[in-house]
Amino acid sequence: MIGNKRRFTLCVAAIAAASVFGSASAQQSSDPKTYKIGAILAMSGGASFYGTVMSQGIKQAIDEINAKGGVNGIPLEAVIEDHKSGNAQEAVSAMNRLITINNVKIVMTSFTAPTQAIAPIADQHRILLLNGGGVSNSLVGVSKYIFHNRSLAADLGLSAASYLHASGAKKIAGLQWKNDAGDSIVNAVGPYWKDKGGTVAATEAVPQGATNMDTQIAKIRASNPDAIGLWMFTPETGLAIKRIREFGMKQPLIGVEFTPNDAKIAGTHAEGYMFINDYFAPSDDQPWSKAFAEGYEKRYGKKPDFYAANYYEGVYVIAELLKRGKQIGGDYMDAEVLKKALYSNPKFDSVYGGQMTYKPNGVAQKRVGLFKVVNGKNEFQKFVAVQ
Repeated sequence: MIGNKRRFTLCVAAIAAASVFGSASAQQSSDPKTYKIGAILAMSGGASFYGTVMSQGIKQAIDEINAKGGVNGIPLEAVIEDHKSGNAQEAVSAMNRLITINNVKIVMTSFTAPTQAIAPIADQHRILLLNGGGVSNSLVGVSKYIFHNRSLAADLGLSAASYLHASGAKKIAGLQWKNDAGDSIVNAVGPYWKDKGGTVAATEAVPQGATNMDTQIAKIRASNPDAIGLWMFTPETGLAIKRIREFGMKQPLIGVEFTPNDAKIAGTHAEGYMFINDYFAPSDDQPWSKAFAEGYEKRYGKKPDFYAANYYEGVYVIAELLKRGKQIGGDYMDAEVLKKALYSNPKFDSVYGGQMTYKPNGVAQKRVGLFKVVNGKNEFQKFVAVQ
């Protein structure tokens, strides 16, 4: 009897010890050695410009945060994959590698088609997605766990159309990308313009990656618009500007992007071109933006554009979410927990200056800038409220 009691006591002690060590093990497994942040970017192909600057912004932010002790005392680590300038199948393969090989719980994404392709996987595995580059409004709600610190295409297009209306244009034409990003702008601008009493004289579409758009431009020229909207992104923007001017058309041109890549393609034909886009500019009254810009230029030998700023800023958003999630407890890297952490206070510091606020649709609200190309340089004109 005494022996049985002793055995029973030992069993209880063993169970208690196993429970204690099991809890410690579970706690340890929830705190990895590093917080891995995945990124699926255009690291090769025709649009590798984007992947280069986005990844540079990510790496700078991670280095800064790690130099200060990481997040919750744990360092960050970037795991960057390549969707080869918009290939959806490559993005799916990349996402699967991030999950199965690297056990990534948070992924920074870019481009519309790759983001759409990985969205169901994110939902299935409860992976948080942060988009700082894709612009199509079809990305809103494509996953339960997607958020955007990039102004989306329709918002930019509407702001551009608002400027054209205020400038007195009545009859406009549009040259668009033949994809979701281009369609989302056209679908927003068309009804807006008609509601303002204007006429859409022509809308022509070119595929992403087009090297010849002369047929579409000839049709726009025949419609004789007051102004032309370029509802596309690099490198097609630069080519469109170049060919429109070479066709002898002198109407005002306004678009939603103009990168150094576009400037190289368009050359002197870009003079006077106007565009609406996210606007990053360091200033003395915004210490964080100034420090980021100086650090970026020291590292990479060039000034950061807004794509670099968005992905740099995105890493800081993720770091803040990890801190908040840790306070919530449990499996705090689960996308449901991180989503709850984001909406518990949707305001975040922005490297653009001040704060940005994530709206219920998951898109961060920021002011955008109106620019004009003057003497080959992008000159900021004024801030414009997103329509």
